[in-house]
Formats: sequence, structure tokens, C-alpha cells
Amino acid sequence: MAEFVFISEKNRQRYLKVVSPFGDVLSKIGIHPNVLTILGLILSIVAGVFYGIGSFFWAAWIVVFAGTCDVLDGLIARKRNQNSKFGAFFDSTLDRYSDLCLFSGIAYFFAKNPSEISTIKEGSAVIINNPWTIFIIIMAIAGSFMVSYTRARAEGLGVDCKVGLMQRPERVVLLVIGSMLGAIPGIGIYIMKLTLLILAITSNLTAFYRMYHVRTMIQESEGK
Repeated sequence: MAEFVFISEKNRQRYLKVVSPFGDVLSKIGIHPNVLTILGLILSIVAGVFYGIGSFFWAAWIVVFAGTCDVLDGLIARKRNQNSKFGAFFDSTLDRYSDLCLFSGIAYFFAKNPSEISTIKEGSAVIINNPWTIFIIIMAIAGSFMVSYTRARAEGLGVDCKVGLMQRPERVVLLVIGSMLGAIPGIGIYIMKLTLLILAITSNLTAFYRMYHVRTMIQESEGK
């Protein structure tokens, strides 16, 4: 089956080469992987707060650090032979809460900051809320959760399911880029909305692609 790639393997290796020394240091001083997993969640909560007040640029950087914690906990677990089923479960579960915190902060911002369009009608302003933006954010949350769920359910059936365009690292990278561009005065808010739309569409398409992938793998294993 053809696979689409958002982050190339070469760029993944470059990133790991940068963060690995930090993993070595944390491993030597005895930091437990679960500590970094929890720290990643805390940073995501903080990022959600920054999103809520409209500070997209700084929220993006906090998301970068939260994502780095998510990578480092795995590196440390492998270096110290602390890989465990609970650790994988714990990490995956907190990742879902982290996603929810980020999108909740963004939803809060758009919910409390409706657009104001000046009009000559009765000399007042027309207030336009953002119902479609909130709907898109809900779909982005659903997509991110379903990407994770389809993989977990597939692996429960004995099928490897690490496929699809918009896995969690890709979603984080896209959100970070969109958030940094979203800080541009004037057009930034529209870039942010476009980023959310892309996330909603591609994450759900990834979930559907995984369903197709699992169906194909099961049929092949059953000789159909």
C-alpha cells in the first residue's frame, strides 16, 4: 500500500540527533520517563492557556517543548531499559489529554473573541461569532483521537497500523507552524483557521485510511 509522508525520515533523524544529547543527560541523572510524560502534559496545559489568551506565537514554542518531552521520555525509556506496557499506555493516554488541552485553549479563544465588522446599519457593529471555527476544532479533536484509536484497536487485533499522513508528530508540527504564522498581525487569524481546517480534514482522512489499511491487512491474512 502506498504511504504518504509529511515529515521525511531524514528530518526525523535530524531532530532526534539534536534532542538525543538531552536524553543522555536526563538518563544519566536518573530522570524517570514518566516524569517527562507528565511534564509534557503540564506544558500542554500551559500552551492551552496561552492559546486561550491569543498568544499563538508563545503557545507554539511551548508546544515544541511539550513535544520534545514526549520524544525524550521514549528515548530515556529505551536507554535505561525501562520500556513497559504501562509506560506505553500512560504515554498514549496523556497524549490524548495534551491534544485536548491545546484544542480547548484554541476553542476558548475563538469562542470569546467573535469578529466585529463595522457597518453603517443603525450606526452600530455587527458581531459575528465563530460557530464554524468551533465546529472545525471539534472535528480536529475527533480526528486526532480517532487516529490514535484506530491504531490501538488495530494492534489489539494483531495488525500493525503506523500508517497515514497525519500522525501525532505531523499534527504537532503543522499546529506549531500554523500558530507561529497565526501571530502575524491581520492575516494571522485566517492562517490559524486554515491550519485548523487542514488538521481537521487530514487527521480524519488518516483515520479512514487506517481503517482501509486494517481491512486490507486482515483480508490478506485470511487469504481473501
